[in-house]
Amino acid sequence: MVVVSVLVVLLQTATLAEPTKVEGIIVGRSGSEIIVEYMQGAELAFLLDDSTKVSQTGGVFKTRRTDKSMAALIPGLKVKVEGEYNQDRKLVATKVTFNGGDLQEAQLAEAATRQHRKETEQHKAELEKQAAALKAQNEQIQSHEEQLGAHKAKIDAAVSRFGDMDDYYILDEVTVYFANGKVKVDPKYEAPLLELTKSAKDVEGYVIEVTGYASAAGSTEVNQKLSADRANNVTNILLQKGNVPMTRILAPAAMGESRQVNNNKSAEAQSENRRVVVRVLQNKAIAGI
Repeated sequence: MVVVSVLVVLLQTATLAEPTKVEGIIVGRSGSEIIVEYMQGAELAFLLDDSTKVSQTGGVFKTRRTDKSMAALIPGLKVKVEGEYNQDRKLVATKVTFNGGDLQEAQLAEAATRQHRKETEQHKAELEKQAAALKAQNEQIQSHEEQLGAHKAKIDAAVSRFGDMDDYYILDEVTVYFANGKVKVDPKYEAPLLELTKSAKDVEGYVIEVTGYASAAGSTEVNQKLSADRANNVTNILLQKGNVPMTRILAPAAMGESRQVNNNKSAEAQSENRRVVVRVLQNKAIAGI
């Protein structure tokens, strides 16, 4: 039994010591290991160590040899490799040779691959940048459309309440009523007037229209003055307490007895005509809808 065991060990040692020779192309390089494809689909991995001799052949008959660094062993290079298995059954390259022309081709191919990879990465980065910019632009457009939609809804709601006139949308309206022959504004109207001025400041390009009226009772001249004084007094509240710039208020209009809202025969009908109508307007061109 002892003799058989010794023979097995000797046979294994002889197998490990047998050299391996292949001729092919380096298809992979990772640190101290190269992978050589010596026939289609067949590959061998060789370890490189300090004992590995790397040389380049040259001359007409490929007899001139020049020692080279292992750094020359790059993917794409045609090589002849000799190696032996070590005790760990790993194939260690003892000799690697290649032709100078093949090295140049491999270096050119590697440079082209590296350039292609660089351009691909740059192109990818540019596409990602463009995609991010496009996404931001789409989000901005969507936000703008949502704002326009909200603004349109607000205008539609206001128009449904107050209507519109020619080139303007009427976005808000307050009517102030007066006692017979009086021009002083009842304090109860200050709150709705100030609320109107507050909401108007959120409207782009707003203007405020103030129009005074009077009932048909009495003389036409007196009623004309009453309507003017009433409009002016309401305008003063807008300017002084509502802090509305003068440039935002249209010249107060005195309509006198015109545009009676009722038959003006009853006391109730006359009270409805003693009024000042305050409207917040927005030019349709500014609204953009």
